[in-house]
Amino acid sequence: MASFKLEFFNIFALFMIIASIFMTSSTNAQLSRSFYASSCSLLETTVREGVREALRKEARMGASILRLFFHDCFVNGCDGSILLDDTAKFTGEKNAFPNRNSARGFEVIDDLKGRVERVCNNTVSCADILALAARESVVLLGGPSWVVPLGRRDARTASQSAANSDLPGPSSDLATLIRQFAAKGLSATDMTALSGGHTIGFSQCLNFRSRIYNDANIDANFAATRQANCPASGGDSNLAPFDLTQNRFDNIYFRQLTNKRGLLHSDQELFNNGTQDSLVTTYSTRPLIFFRDFANAMVKMGNISPLTGTNGEIRRSCRVVN
Repeated sequence: MASFKLEFFNIFALFMIIASIFMTSSTNAQLSRSFYASSCSLLETTVREGVREALRKEARMGASILRLFFHDCFVNGCDGSILLDDTAKFTGEKNAFPNRNSARGFEVIDDLKGRVERVCNNTVSCADILALAARESVVLLGGPSWVVPLGRRDARTASQSAANSDLPGPSSDLATLIRQFAAKGLSATDMTALSGGHTIGFSQCLNFRSRIYNDANIDANFAATRQANCPASGGDSNLAPFDLTQNRFDNIYFRQLTNKRGLLHSDQELFNNGTQDSLVTTYSTRPLIFFRDFANAMVKMGNISPLTGTNGEIRRSCRVVN
């Protein structure tokens, strides 16, 4: 009986999360969950199967796709601009400092675009495919689901300068993080919840070297473990996981913060005698609350300055403008 009650509670709690996300998304006037209901009814199933295959080959790809979506939305809105290649006459965002030699998953988005084109030609934007792929990545790795409002169109331009200035850096302090998220219409709670996306994936040594050698608010054993694969000089691209369950979307990331085991300086800033300490503590012990807030924040982030109507285009290839 006790196990039945627990299972019922979990199902009910997850239902309430999804209902909450539906209500949030249904209030957005520009995008709609039913945008492709008649023009591409197989869209979500097609994307889900493609992402499942990609994660079956490499579970880490889920984190990479989630990061692509974040880096897309934070630079002039969720418009697929991060997907554009540089050309002789066009400078995109892929070689901006936060993306250079680290943004990955483009070939997965290309594959998803090809799959979608086969079931509904010249109908679905790359921006919407990326938004759906981010959700499916989280769900397939054990995280929450949410309704993805659709109807974005693809940008014909990109901004390397905006990517360099608008994306939060690994050495950011709490005040900077709060300010940069607020500039995108996201609250401090949204910022902390979205940072929980670091519960999956890896980071390169160059992003956390300063923390493991210089920061005082770090567990000594954790620092020593990370130093073994991240020397004081060299090895910039060596990888370390954000938490101990890097291929499972859970709340372990927040537990690690409470133990001074955040990988990046910006991670540990969320739990460093500041305004987010209480929320981090809550997330570390109540995963369903984290899941709810993360899902809500993903919907809000996905609504940042989308191109709709006749603005932008539906790209034939996600890498180049038509």
